Amino acid sequence: MITHDDKARAQVYLRPLGFLTGAAAANAVEADVARWLAGGPVAFTHLEVLKRGEGASARILSVTAAESRYGALASLTSPRSPLSLSSGSRIDLSRPVVMGIVNVTPDSFSDGGDCYDPAMAIQQAHAMIAAGAGILDIGGESTRPGADPVDAKEEQRRILPVIKGLSGAGCPVSVDTRRAGTMTAALAAGAGIINDVSALTFDEGSLSAAARSGAPVVLMHAQGDPRTMQESPVYENVLLDVFDYLEERVKAAEAAGVPRHQIIVDPGIGFGKNLSHNLALLDGIGLFHGLGCPVLLGVSRKSFIGRISREENARARVPGSLAVASMARAQGIQIFRVHDVAETVQALSLTEAVLTATGQEGPWAHS
Repeated sequence: MITHDDKARAQVYLRPLGFLTGAAAANAVEADVARWLAGGPVAFTHLEVLKRGEGASARILSVTAAESRYGALASLTSPRSPLSLSSGSRIDLSRPVVMGIVNVTPDSFSDGGDCYDPAMAIQQAHAMIAAGAGILDIGGESTRPGADPVDAKEEQRRILPVIKGLSGAGCPVSVDTRRAGTMTAALAAGAGIINDVSALTFDEGSLSAAARSGAPVVLMHAQGDPRTMQESPVYENVLLDVFDYLEERVKAAEAAGVPRHQIIVDPGIGFGKNLSHNLALLDGIGLFHGLGCPVLLGVSRKSFIGRISREENARARVPGSLAVASMARAQGIQIFRVHDVAETVQALSLTEAVLTATGQEGPWAHS
């Protein structure tokens, strides 16, 4: 179980509520009764004030009352800066970004073996680019529940030909790894982003490797390692526990030399969480904007969708995946890690059109 010291127990957490979109949002912000959430397109009118400890109860305050009591809400309201890549390109976060999953593994939970051959992986990646992917996430080690680890040499053997094969493809590549050596090798091969499910804790050299690279870094929460994480996950308060962990990892990355504007946080849905934990995180996911970083969500085809929908076949969980992605975008989430790129791009294009109330195609819709 995660424990917390007295300082953590005294901390106040501010969860945005009262979401508005379109003209109503703009009018409320202009009237000074709402604030843009992470720069928009969603605004919020109220905040739930959360504390830890016995007898702690949540209170709902208007944004103006919250500001008078707790000061500026910059971490919740400031637009997120574009992610800067070593190639000189940037990833705009003012609109949703779809990260396509390319698992170069024989044993991933949903698509293990589909892209184990580098040529097949490159072919799938190009199809994702054509479908509108803004990032390609290349991984060579399965982190599904119960998975055994893969050594760095094998991991690199799997992914480096794929990353090199995608150089010049016109789409930023992320390397999904927990190992400092693989991070460095992948970046040298052409990757531009690090995605670490251990939040730079698995390998003692990963913090310095990430800082030296200058690359954007995804810090994900996980309780336990893939082999054991789903056996009996326990939290005091899953929403606040995950927030505290990510806050600590953001500070550690900053101390190592990674600028906050280059840090992305991921609450790690399904990584050491049961169904109720996952639902609580999704319901309160707006809280994580308080870290002042872009938020990534990975729910694609996951088992909690199957439990709710009674769908055992992971490939048949696309509708549930899209529903959760659209709901999360309505709480301002910026990056979506998915298997089904074309479907997600279409769903989020419609979501964006509704959120901005234009009645037109989403600004990033793929024609």
